[in-house]
Amino acid sequence: MIHWHCHDVFHRMPAGATAGGVAVVIDVLRASTTMITALAHGAAGIVPVADVDEARRLAGELGPRVVLGGERGGLRIPGFDLGNSPREYTAERVAGQTVVITTTNGTAALHASRDAAEIVVGAIVNRRAVAEAVRRLAGDHGVVHLVCAGTDGVVSAEDVLAAGAILDAAAADGHDDALDDAAREALAFFRRVAASGDVPAALVVEFRGSPGGANLVDLGMEADLPAAAAIDSLAVVPRLDRASGSLI
Repeated sequence: MIHWHCHDVFHRMPAGATAGGVAVVIDVLRASTTMITALAHGAAGIVPVADVDEARRLAGELGPRVVLGGERGGLRIPGFDLGNSPREYTAERVAGQTVVITTTNGTAALHASRDAAEIVVGAIVNRRAVAEAVRRLAGDHGVVHLVCAGTDGVVSAEDVLAAGAILDAAAADGHDDALDDAAREALAFFRRVAASGDVPAALVVEFRGSPGGANLVDLGMEADLPAAAAIDSLAVVPRLDRASGSLI
């Protein structure tokens, strides 16, 4: 039996809450989806960095086979190769490259989860693969923390939906796991949305009404919404390698 906990990184997760467990960092719009996409398209690794200047410095140190990506306010940082849209991280741009990335919410959530025994990255696109991976990592009696990054300090529906989607996939294997109240709420939310039958379309509708989705629509980046709603489209589960500090 796995014990699942769902956290909003800004409001529901005390310091050190993930210690000893498996943390699944979720920032659907868009850092998680982008990192998963980059690795699925052949990136050698992803180095998440909190600070813009540190990202520039590190990219310079790592040499020529580096792609510098990230955003502030949803927009590509001046001088960076790529922004934070998963549609930018094609095989042509990232295959064989190390991606150094800094984002407003996603990299902060990774940092907040640093005490976990294992850290992986989850989203809608890889929810089934995440459910399978964390069951292996947590073992029979482990604890899994679903860490929702939110948007600018506000809980965002897409991250809670992804947490619920992962829980839904985990339940499909017949295990009788234990869920805290927030995890049960996330699972029920996802199942209500999924009940329409056309899950990707229903997810996009929810995304548009969320703080993160509304920001992207205002910025003219609405095409990122269906990209992030492509449920179970990727099997990659980024996992933090402590020795290198990279997601691989």
